[in-house]
Amino acid sequence: MNTFKINQLIGVAIFLFSVFVAVPYAIAASGRWDFYYTLTSVALLSIASAGVWLTFYIGRINIGQGAFALIGGYVSAILVTKAGLSFWLTLPLAGLFCAFIAVLIGLPILRLRGVYFAMVTLVLTEVSRLTMLALPITNGAKGIVSIPLPGALSIFGLTLIPDFSMLKNDKLAFYYVACVLMVICFAGMYRLVNSRFGHLCRSLQQNEELASSIGVNIAYLRIVVFAISSFLGGIGGAMFVAISQSIYPSSFQVSDSINFMLNCFLGGLGYVFGPMLGTLTLYFGWSLLFELGKYQLLIYSSLLIFLMLVLPNGLLSIRFSKMKGVQK
Repeated sequence: MNTFKINQLIGVAIFLFSVFVAVPYAIAASGRWDFYYTLTSVALLSIASAGVWLTFYIGRINIGQGAFALIGGYVSAILVTKAGLSFWLTLPLAGLFCAFIAVLIGLPILRLRGVYFAMVTLVLTEVSRLTMLALPITNGAKGIVSIPLPGALSIFGLTLIPDFSMLKNDKLAFYYVACVLMVICFAGMYRLVNSRFGHLCRSLQQNEELASSIGVNIAYLRIVVFAISSFLGGIGGAMFVAISQSIYPSSFQVSDSINFMLNCFLGGLGYVFGPMLGTLTLYFGWSLLFELGKYQLLIYSSLLIFLMLVLPNGLLSIRFSKMKGVQK
């Protein structure tokens, strides 16, 4: 085993230990249980951002991830409250429904040039919000409230996840579930971009005409990637609904879609784990600047522009170039 692989394994081990052992221990020692909600939010936002990163990977700008987070949240909420399904069943169903919607949208618009695709995705979040306001099943502006906490998940009589309503600290349970989903998401993303499918996707980013000339099915790759991206957005939205136990048409807005995109830029578009670091930095950076009052947005925007000018390849380009999604 070469040095690069050993360093990778050590890095993964340190990350997993930090997320699942060190962080919970530190929070328990400090008594700041509210940090669980904060870090859970970061994990879920990074999952949705990972989907946006994947569309960047094929050379497309996706500014509509908030729409799929909203749709996924509503699908889960409706299935839990009106159909009586277990939340754990609605979680993949929400993602699959979002993927289905993405395919329907992607079939016509993914044939457009990149700038037109970006313009279309820009309006998706607002269209979704207005749709949720209009549909009777979504309860309009009142939203869906009093959504029960996730119940137990059992397979063949073995309880994998306990009933959250019976737990003394459901924030810790949500934190672990969100982190597990995040680890699965980014492990899958890393495997995807280093597979043959991932290499074909990368060819679209470099030169679509050349890729088409050697027999690459460009339309198929675009639609599959957009469907995976939307699936991740739906999963993230559904988990947010379970945590907040409510959802409204304003739960995800255009600003959220833009933030999902900024997470990718800030972390690094050339790195699979860029969305994770970008989300963490952006989320805590905004919170730290809260004390500056009316100057918060000005300083926040200025810092983002400065970082993108100084580090065009994102924060991960500083030292961790060996963690790039595709090895040269």
